[in-house]
Amino acid sequence: MTITFITGANKGLGHETARRLVALGHTVLLGARDVRAGRAAARELGARHVPLDVTDEESVAAAAADVERHEGRVDVLVNNAGIHGPFGDPSGLTGADVGAVLDVNVVGVVRVTTAFLPLLRRSADPVIINVSSAMGSLAATHDPRRPESTAIAPAYTASKAALTMLTTQYAKALPGLRINAADPGYTATDLNGHSGHQTVTEGTDVIVRLATEGPGHGTGRFVDRAGDIAW
Repeated sequence: MTITFITGANKGLGHETARRLVALGHTVLLGARDVRAGRAAARELGARHVPLDVTDEESVAAAAADVERHEGRVDVLVNNAGIHGPFGDPSGLTGADVGAVLDVNVVGVVRVTTAFLPLLRRSADPVIINVSSAMGSLAATHDPRRPESTAIAPAYTASKAALTMLTTQYAKALPGLRINAADPGYTATDLNGHSGHQTVTEGTDVIVRLATEGPGHGTGRFVDRAGDIAW
């Protein structure tokens, strides 16, 4: 049985990814900082909650140790946890504003990935999926036909550009794993005030596909619902 760990999975894309993968037979470990919300989501979905704050080294180490004790390995790691930070005119943007977003969206992914690599290496087909965004894509943000071209979210967009590049670097350095970045698309979640035109099910299509595609597929890709995309 495939064992899948999802960060930030008590709501939004993470929650829907967990629901769909449980339905497909995965053992899903639901990482969430909010213990009450995490436990409630896990009960609802038939998953197991693992307390996790991606900004806290001790919390990340404790989560990996918890999985080590209970499951002993991880087959799929979905780095989904993310925050958006300030929108609009960046004139008043501070280093602290940007640092807080990077700490979750980029450094948090590094923390979790490093802690979980020993568990992933015990899998016959280890997979890492980093939930990135076309908001961090030069191609998308310069294309007037796309909604990404109208958004001003400097910290978030920078973090997602960094995450996509981080993904390619991990993929090159770790050929024994399949490591890809996923763009869910403009999906209605708390992150955008539910303004997205896609449902969370549509937004998780690419994540679920990457989590279930099996051996032999590529690594270091940037993928959306339609396939590989430009960055």
